[in-house]
Amino acid sequence: MELLDPVLQSYPWGSRTHLARITGADAPTSKPWAELWFGAHALASATVAGTPLDELIAQDPAAALGCAIDTDNGRLPFLLKLLAADEPLSLQAHPTLAEAQEGFARENAEGIPATAHFRNYRDNNHKPELIVALTTFDALAGFRPVERTKELLATLAVPELDHYMGLLDAADDESALRALFTTWLTLPQDVLDELVEAVAAKCADYSGDDEEFSRVAETTCELARKYPGDPGVLGSMLLNRLRLQPGEAIYLGAGQLHAYLNGMGVEIMANSDNVLRGGLTSKHVDVVELLRVLSFRPLPDPVLQSWLTDDGWNDYDAPVREFRLRSRDLEPGEHVLLDEESATVVLSTAGTVALRHDDSVVEVPSGHAAWVPAVDAVDIELTARQDGATVFVATVPRVG
Repeated sequence: MELLDPVLQSYPWGSRTHLARITGADAPTSKPWAELWFGAHALASATVAGTPLDELIAQDPAAALGCAIDTDNGRLPFLLKLLAADEPLSLQAHPTLAEAQEGFARENAEGIPATAHFRNYRDNNHKPELIVALTTFDALAGFRPVERTKELLATLAVPELDHYMGLLDAADDESALRALFTTWLTLPQDVLDELVEAVAAKCADYSGDDEEFSRVAETTCELARKYPGDPGVLGSMLLNRLRLQPGEAIYLGAGQLHAYLNGMGVEIMANSDNVLRGGLTSKHVDVVELLRVLSFRPLPDPVLQSWLTDDGWNDYDAPVREFRLRSRDLEPGEHVLLDEESATVVLSTAGTVALRHDDSVVEVPSGHAAWVPAVDAVDIELTARQDGATVFVATVPRVG
């Protein structure tokens, strides 16, 4: 049981203030801080006393992982992050496990280096993910039901879109969304330039009282200013426009299109970095591969409701075997017990929490985390220090 030193990822969409403030660093930072990785991914493993966590686990997988040893072939099955965005992330989706395994093997056979900027599959794993808002958090997540999208486009009344509206009259929602999204993402650039400009102009003029439509119009204008002529601007209009409050969460399975827009949150996922992008980014975009993995089934409500356990935890019960995430606010001096069967990461997002196991004590300040191997995860006492604390506990679902 020791402090876990994360890997800092700096991406253009990151924040110069959010992660610095939560970790107690000076703000603003010289470059955008986008993510802190508290995990054991092969390309960016956190460290424990200078030793990469993936190497530490490999020394004794049974002791480190416990009941999680078979979940991901002897590897830590989840990746926990702090994420902070001041600008939109790319329009993206993640593959199924079978698609990831096939794509990873294919790109290896083609001799593409694992760290190449144009590589799609950096590992052989899928990436279901859950994000819990720490601030107000804006996102685009999952395709909106077609009838609601028809209402949106009719309200905006963009003449240049009339030619495409008939595509939404397909026999079922999935076929309709596939037809329209595929058409928009593969339009010639000169057509895209005119269409995005026309849509943005109408969105700027929107003055209706529908809250979701207002946010869609505002977001479309912002994306068009930042990415003129990008097909992702059009594609974004087909997605649910969400605004989470602190403590609310989104769960996204394989193939579900999304783009986080702004805010800070705790994110957990299967241990993968596979991302297929369709626009709104300067990074590698592969429309053909994205279309191959996308699910066009509408997602009427991507928000995952937490439930309060009998022992006082907010449990974000995602339908996956790789991770389980819980959170809790602790009053100053409050004690709670953890009794886990597998590898555990304890993250503080406010205040300092002390972890005690037998005679060992680890102090975890805000924005930091502790690694608790399975052999130490039984009878862990958590104690909030003088200002209280908010903690997140990442582990795997119990067996049975």
